[in-house]
Amino acid sequence: MSQGLIDNSGAPVTVRLDLTGPTHSYTVHLSEGSPVGRAQFVDSPDVGEERIFFHTEVDEEFGGRGLAGLLVREALKDSAARNLTVVPVCPLFARHLKRHGDDFVANGGVFRRATPSDIALVKRATQG
Repeated sequence: MSQGLIDNSGAPVTVRLDLTGPTHSYTVHLSEGSPVGRAQFVDSPDVGEERIFFHTEVDEEFGGRGLAGLLVREALKDSAARNLTVVPVCPLFARHLKRHGDDFVANGGVFRRATPSDIALVKRATQG
């Protein structure tokens, strides 16, 4: 999906969309290897054009390299390109949109606050 990215250490990384399993994710990879981080989401089955981001993590040994930020930015960029409304349940996504939401919207993105039904959907998807 996204190539030509560089982390804080200067290493090349890629971000890919993984649509397998009950929840989906954007994954970050170093040098085409296994994923070292992920931003998990579910797509709303009722609306169909909303992506609910609920969890972002990077393997501990790769912390401090800016990979979580890359994941958030690339996931938001791809969601905007797909005309999806972003629903940030994940604190990293919520914090990013609080700080940079105007830029995201100016670049064609749409987001809204999470509702209790969004959180219930995430719980069903992750427990089912």
